[in-house]
Amino acid sequence: MDIDAIREYCLKLPHATENVQWGADLCFKVDGKMFAVVPLEVAPVKLSFKCTPENFAELCERSGIIPAPYMARAQWVALQSLTAVGDEEMRDLLAESYQLVWERLPRKRRGALEGAAATPSKRKVPAAAKGAKAANAAKKAGARRK
Repeated sequence: MDIDAIREYCLKLPHATENVQWGADLCFKVDGKMFAVVPLEVAPVKLSFKCTPENFAELCERSGIIPAPYMARAQWVALQSLTAVGDEEMRDLLAESYQLVWERLPRKRRGALEGAAATPSKRKVPAAAKGAKAANAAKKAGARRK
């Protein structure tokens, strides 16, 4: 995968955003929390992302993959070449990184993000709720008249 393919894939993940930080690093985030970083200028690493402790240990044993500078303590790895892993595996690892960050968000915040994604026209109000609303409105109108 090249940088454009990585960018395209990461931005397809729900609620994922991108921004350039630290001068020339393209950061992919979910609710402001990073899950992947791609340097846009020449750098010793080509991609960094979060992974599980098990994958961290396994990936760091491979050629071309090192603990990510400054982020290794949080189980981030850095690829020294974009060919260090295959395309399918890279998609799986990026999805896993996204999922790890998503799961660390507070439950209430995840619910708010998921709720914001649903459009009002797609939300269905149960018939019982519609009836209750109408009854409450009628009660209030009757109370004002008295």
